[in-house]
Amino acid sequence: MHEDILINVTPFETRVALVEQGAVQEIHIERSIQRGYVGNVYLGKVARVLPGMQSAFIDIGLERAAFIHVADLRQNRAERNQGTTTTPIEKLLFEGQSLLIQVIKDPLGTKGARVSTQISIAGRMLVYLPFDPHIGVSQRIGSDADRIELRERVSRLMPEDEKGGFIVRTQAECASDEEISADQQYLRTLWTRIQERIREQGAPSVLYTDLSLAQRVLRDMVTPNTQSIIVDSRTVVQEMKEWAQIYTPSVLERISHHKGSRALFDTAHVDEEINRALSRRVDLKSGGYLIIDQTEALTTVDVNTGGFVGGRNFDDTIFKTNLEAAIALARQLRLRNLGGIIILDFIDMDDATHRESVLQELQKALSKDRTRVTINGFSQLGLVEMTRKRTRDSLAHQLCEPCPTCQSRGSVRTARTVCYEILREVLREAKQFNPKEFRILAAQEVVDLFLEEESQHLAVAGDFIGKPISLEVDPHYSQEHYDIILL
Repeated sequence: MHEDILINVTPFETRVALVEQGAVQEIHIERSIQRGYVGNVYLGKVARVLPGMQSAFIDIGLERAAFIHVADLRQNRAERNQGTTTTPIEKLLFEGQSLLIQVIKDPLGTKGARVSTQISIAGRMLVYLPFDPHIGVSQRIGSDADRIELRERVSRLMPEDEKGGFIVRTQAECASDEEISADQQYLRTLWTRIQERIREQGAPSVLYTDLSLAQRVLRDMVTPNTQSIIVDSRTVVQEMKEWAQIYTPSVLERISHHKGSRALFDTAHVDEEINRALSRRVDLKSGGYLIIDQTEALTTVDVNTGGFVGGRNFDDTIFKTNLEAAIALARQLRLRNLGGIIILDFIDMDDATHRESVLQELQKALSKDRTRVTINGFSQLGLVEMTRKRTRDSLAHQLCEPCPTCQSRGSVRTARTVCYEILREVLREAKQFNPKEFRILAAQEVVDLFLEEESQHLAVAGDFIGKPISLEVDPHYSQEHYDIILL
């Protein structure tokens, strides 16, 4: 299946859309002010060791000190693999010590970055492990025979003086010996440069930063099915071609500059897809729909028939809706980049063959996903439980923030509820204070309700406290927001 990669570049952000058969499948966004640190290598300085937590804080030159746990130290991992007694962190690290580390998790909220001394540098075909003489193969390469063959090829092509190891990526499946050998040489060269910078720079300092989003597209996203890579910036096109000339020459001819009069993302309706991906509801062509809710612990997806009335019988209608939902769901997971635990609530099916067919359709649709996915099948409650590895923030977390009106509840109190809350507050304050008048500042909807359906209750409250109550609309107030002014 042919695919196209569209790259929209502006001074403040870079956006990438993966398009298959005219439909957007993935969205990647990197903002210049929010560029992540994962993959960066630093020469840090141990700021503080915490024996009670078996962890330490490392100064790497960022706003907040990075955090490392004893399990993220190479020595600890080696001891655990050998089955020997592990050494406590206070005997491995001391304050002021220089330490070569790599960021494995970006800073989040008030927490600093999570780091590790197990360095790994990603290439197009391989991941280089300079301190680990081991050859591993990606779990996404399912065939045992292919895994063994790739492991033997990489081992055979390794230079004799190599002391590190490699992890074979899925892109290596169709690669020639020359391409694998070139990737090995590229990664070894990068590591040599990092070592040179260690000798030249003091701690804390950055030794290596991961590639830009546009360059990572060439390294990670391009496959034999990629038909074109279209970029709307001449400067970025030139940079990508220079990078591809050295590391991925086979991709060079597919990179082109967008010359049309329409904006690049408009040609594939990418912005419309982004807007739809931020909605809870996803409409299906048949008339059914999905409801997707993302919470802290997990993501839930509910399938509904909606306006789809089907054909011959009810079971057939349900089956067809679930089949369509399985395909749409796989696309939404990629498009929204949803990760962690995902619970799928398909419409109940009594026929076991129908359930199996829906599961197979879901697995087939998810096989295109580059992110690792595990499906556990239908549970006793008729739910499909699955997991998808978290690789970065979801699209909603990148582009949205909690609603200031509802405070992330997803709903607001009705105007009538707010009216009654205001009346209770007026009665409460009338017992404590003795003003000449109570003035209520509220949203238009609340004031309108007081003037119409709740006018009698407002008059009764005024008679009860023996004071006039006036109303004033503040156009800047949300429905839940109000003030009571004592005059």
